[in-house]
Amino acid sequence: MGALQRVLTRSTVATTAVLAMALTACGGGGEPSGSAPANGSQDTGTAGTASEELRQVTVGVMPLVDLAPLHLGMDQGFFEDHGLELELESAQGGAAIIPAVTSGQFEFGFSNPTSVLIAASRGLDIKVIAPGGSSTGDAETDYGATVVLPGSDIDSAADLEGHSVAVNTLNNISDSTVKEAVRQDGGDPSKVDFVEMPFPNMVAAVEQGTVDAAFLVEPFLTAGLNQDMEPVFWNWMEVSPDLMASTYFTTGELAEQDPELVADFQAAIAQSADYAQAHPDETREILTEYTSIPEEAAASLRLPRWSDEVNVDSLQRLIEISSEDGLLEGDLSVDDVVLADQQ
Repeated sequence: MGALQRVLTRSTVATTAVLAMALTACGGGGEPSGSAPANGSQDTGTAGTASEELRQVTVGVMPLVDLAPLHLGMDQGFFEDHGLELELESAQGGAAIIPAVTSGQFEFGFSNPTSVLIAASRGLDIKVIAPGGSSTGDAETDYGATVVLPGSDIDSAADLEGHSVAVNTLNNISDSTVKEAVRQDGGDPSKVDFVEMPFPNMVAAVEQGTVDAAFLVEPFLTAGLNQDMEPVFWNWMEVSPDLMASTYFTTGELAEQDPELVADFQAAIAQSADYAQAHPDETREILTEYTSIPEEAAASLRLPRWSDEVNVDSLQRLIEISSEDGLLEGDLSVDDVVLADQQ
């Protein structure tokens, strides 16, 4: 594993700090905070492109579980094989990465889909080009849930009426999926009190009674479950059994002006996703390299499902619930936001 590839990780100073930044995938803001040239460093046995011929592109990222395929792909040389050298720019969330991509500062970015949909509805030139992590569709293995203390009087989503729920970012995929679960259970989501707080604070906040429930993703979900917290529902699955919870994107202008570059990036990401899905042990190992998640924690984390195709049905569901929650401006269709070759 090359030293340059891990500069992004080694610049972090504490596990909690990294995880606080990392798991704002469900939204959040902040400015891009660091970069590392990251071409693959291992000999995979395939004929890669000579380094002087590689095209350097910048990708806005977060140190998230969902991004494990990207890092595996770099180590396996998949991006080099497609003529690319990646420079990673770290940010706290999609709200920071999106303007960097649409302004041309980055060629590609990573975000939760809801942030992308909101941006597209506001007229930004943004196109989904590849999936990130998706729901496993199985409560035994999925990686996002709303949890409560044992013995809580909250037994279903509708029971959240009149109660407080911690989410990492308001008006985004976190509270939207909670609201959708409440609606589907016959409740009124307007009667739920959403409290914005960082993921690392949520387990303690539930234990101390500061909030009644919390929406947790990994690694905080496993931490909560290990402390006997009980899942009320699994957020991603409430929207779609195979919800695409994160995505890669670029601008329509870049896709039109340099389709070969976009196609090469898509091909390398697809190869990386397939590799990660087929090699969970390597995926867990690399989590300890680009985040500060300890080995023992990585060994028990619930991993996303990785696919090589954009789930347009999942995006359509997110458009529907985002519209119902008033997050989108005007009408928006999947055709508006997904690159044509992914539809």
